[in-house]
Amino acid sequence: MKGKLYIVATPIGNLDDITLRAINTLKQVDIIIAEDTRHSLKLLNHLEITKPLISYHRHNEEEKTDMILNKIEEGNNIALISDAGTPVISDPGEFIVKEALERNIDVVPIPGACAIITALMAAGVNTRSFTFYGFLSLNKKIRNKELEQIRSNRNTIILYEAPHKIINTLKDLENYVGDRKIVLARELTKIHEEFIRGTIEEIQEKITTPKGEYVIIIDENSDIDTNEENELNKLTLEEHFEYYKKIGLDKKDIIKKIAKDRNVPKNEIYQHFIN
Repeated sequence: MKGKLYIVATPIGNLDDITLRAINTLKQVDIIIAEDTRHSLKLLNHLEITKPLISYHRHNEEEKTDMILNKIEEGNNIALISDAGTPVISDPGEFIVKEALERNIDVVPIPGACAIITALMAAGVNTRSFTFYGFLSLNKKIRNKELEQIRSNRNTIILYEAPHKIINTLKDLENYVGDRKIVLARELTKIHEEFIRGTIEEIQEKITTPKGEYVIIIDENSDIDTNEENELNKLTLEEHFEYYKKIGLDKKDIIKKIAKDRNVPKNEIYQHFIN
């Protein structure tokens, strides 16, 4: 009989935030796979749980997934945990979940702490609709596309960022979304938990010694110009093309954007630029 794959959320700082169900699951499974076994061992020792540990992270997940799923098919129950919070969400896990489902293995979510939800709870922003981007790409071209998407997104936006990159990311955001109101949350659930609120410009002045991973929350943009698209449509097609080219989009994506802005078929825009 096949075992199951359990996706188990663990605390993001305060060890008291682990659920009884998570503890019981970790006690009952046969094997635990962890992003960093040394880090996870501290939590397991605190909970007095002794189980075989397998290292499973972004650099070896494709290599180890088959071996782990084979063990489940042999009857072992296996739990996946990340260094902190909920696996799969900007952490390893997406690949193994997809592969497990392909092999008809039951995947069981064990909910718990999650940084984006924890930050939203006290941010004081619109929570009816939000878009989570995780960490922005380090690839400049992809990053510019992501920033352009954020610029045109009406929803509350949530990002993660490392302390040594937070200043540059705030500058990038300011260039794309202007002086929007944002909330920075760091050290969530820990003694020095902090929420910094203000405009992007104000917050850059408040950060002196960045520490701890940040959750960046950009409040909804209820003013997004429906009028901005109208302004773009007043441009010639060539000017419209140059507008998106400066942002860093490639030709294919520019044609898609122009077609969407002008509500015309992509082929019509494509034909214009090849003639």
